[in-house]
Amino acid sequence: MCLIVLGWRARADLPLVVAANRDEWRERPTQPAHFWPDHPQLLAGRDLSAGGTWMGVTRAGRFAAVTNFRDPADKRSTARSRGGIVTEFLLGNETPGAFIAALAAHAHEYNGFNLLASDGDSLWYYGSREGVARAIEPGVHALSNHLLDTPWPKVQRSRRAMEAALQEDDPGKRLFAALADDGSAPDDSLPATGVGIEWERRLSAALITGADYGTRSSTVMTLNSLGAVRFEERTRDGEGCVVENRVEQLQVQPA
Repeated sequence: MCLIVLGWRARADLPLVVAANRDEWRERPTQPAHFWPDHPQLLAGRDLSAGGTWMGVTRAGRFAAVTNFRDPADKRSTARSRGGIVTEFLLGNETPGAFIAALAAHAHEYNGFNLLASDGDSLWYYGSREGVARAIEPGVHALSNHLLDTPWPKVQRSRRAMEAALQEDDPGKRLFAALADDGSAPDDSLPATGVGIEWERRLSAALITGADYGTRSSTVMTLNSLGAVRFEERTRDGEGCVVENRVEQLQVQPA
């Protein structure tokens, strides 16, 4: 997952709105979003390589998502899968604060990551490179492959798109349009993360295309004030075209 924008308690009737693009190597085997047979309360895609997920929601109203922290100089093949963090939180019952406090003690076992975690009552962020857990304030926030709300061009564009979408009855159409933006940012606005200028240009788009690596899926999730979740995922090919569309719904039933 390489771009997540969310509206957290920014609108009374929609306390949580999430729009996200998952960027990944295309050869990595993946299952699209579904209710897991071994955990029927969990709605999420599944990484068939390591078994975890990048984003999901449960019937109890738990939500979590993860992105990596881009730093090619510090990437270990022996590190644990970051998707396991999301799955562990979603299938547990700890508050986000308690979960992150325990996670921080062994965060070094993973390559750099950013975690968003909510139990419905609060939404927390933890970046392993920052090392500080914090509750997210109500409003619009966005995350890519640096710290929360780092003003990378696509982060700023996605925040503006969310702010505009929240003014509409149904924010989904505008959010999917923002996730499908394949325009790259000007060179003078690009970050320097160690991947080289050609990759910085390519990765600056919300929608990343290419036969080797790119946006595998785009997702818009809404949770309304009555506890109804709508989860729409659009699977994309190497040219960015939608090849499958899935819509799942659930009703939150807090324990």
